[in-house]
Amino acid sequence: MQDPGLSEAIEAVGGVTELARRIGIAQPSVSNWDRVPADRVIAVETATGISRMRLRPDLFDKDFVSGGVDDVESDRAQEYVLLSLLLARAPTKALLTRLAQLRGDATPLGLAHAALAQAAGDADVGQVEREYFDLLIGLGRGEILPYASYYLTGFLHERPLARLRDDLAQLGIERVDSNHEPEDHAATLCEIMAGLARGDFPAPEYADRNLFEKHIAPWMGRMFADMERVDGMKFYRHVGALGRVFLDIETEAFALAD
Repeated sequence: MQDPGLSEAIEAVGGVTELARRIGIAQPSVSNWDRVPADRVIAVETATGISRMRLRPDLFDKDFVSGGVDDVESDRAQEYVLLSLLLARAPTKALLTRLAQLRGDATPLGLAHAALAQAAGDADVGQVEREYFDLLIGLGRGEILPYASYYLTGFLHERPLARLRDDLAQLGIERVDSNHEPEDHAATLCEIMAGLARGDFPAPEYADRNLFEKHIAPWMGRMFADMERVDGMKFYRHVGALGRVFLDIETEAFALAD
């Protein structure tokens, strides 16, 4: 019998094949799982947004959920995971249902969460899939090209990508074969920031700040602001608002750390 955490992870990404693709292993391997293997928990958490506590509660009790990372870093990681998921592909019905349960407060980030939850509750999967296609894929190209190289130079695969690859190599971070996008795609950068915040990589202190200031702050906020302004985006304009607000908070927090 399939473990509930594994079932939730599979449903979140739309099937066994997609989960296998995201974590870079063969589909039959995932099909044979009864539960997520211990050595795959972090990869599945990153790929699906389902917490390690939910995936393997037998391994990760409440005091170990963040692997020694404090609550602020854990919350940062979750925001980056959410943005990565929504930028990498259109959300499944299961993810929309989970997003509709987000709760907000009177802070700018809380209001962005509440607005996204409302949009997710009002949306249907087909509508959001069309929005995602028009926004980020398109016939020839989408309304938004979510790459650092494009935003900083007007072209793809330019110097910003080369500089990013150099910095990632120093951190020991490499692109997995299943990810066909260049590393300067916004979804990939958000995924890497989530991993740094959680301590998944043996990175030096302030590695997340350096990555943010060099490779995210110069352009990604503009991308999210552009996303908010694209006509017809009933759901994804709220993704843009959330991304813009969250990056503003990150920018301010890193500045205050000086």
